[in-house]
Amino acid sequence: MAYRLIGDTAMLLHLLFLAYVTLGGFLAWRWPRTLWPHLACALYGLGVTVIGWQCPLTALENWGRENAGQAGLPATGFIDHYLTGVIYPSQHLLTVQLAVAATIAASWAGHLIHHRRRKHHKASNPA
Repeated sequence: MAYRLIGDTAMLLHLLFLAYVTLGGFLAWRWPRTLWPHLACALYGLGVTVIGWQCPLTALENWGRENAGQAGLPATGFIDHYLTGVIYPSQHLLTVQLAVAATIAASWAGHLIHHRRRKHHKASNPA
C-alpha cells in the first residue's frame, strides 16, 4: 500500500511540476521573486525534453509502482504514458511542446512588461 502511495504521489507531483513549468511564469506577474524558481524549472524541463535528462520523479514513480507489484512507466517516460495519445493525439506532440514554450515565453514577456510598467508608475508617482 505504501509503495503504491509513493507511485501515485510521484505521478501527482509530476503533473503539478508540468503545470508549474507551463503556467508558473504568470505567478511572477504578482510575485516577481517567483520568476527565478520558474526559470530553473523551465530550464530543467527543457533539458529533459531536448537533452533527454532523466527525471527523478519518473524514477521515484517506477520504484514505487514496481515495489507495489505494478508495472512501471515505459522507457518513453511520463509524458508519453499519461499525456501523449491520451490528452492530445500523438502526432501533435511537437505542437504541444511549441505551445508550452510559447506560453512560457508569453508569461516571461508579460512579466517584463508588467514589471516595467510598475517601475514607471512608481517613478512618476513618488510617495
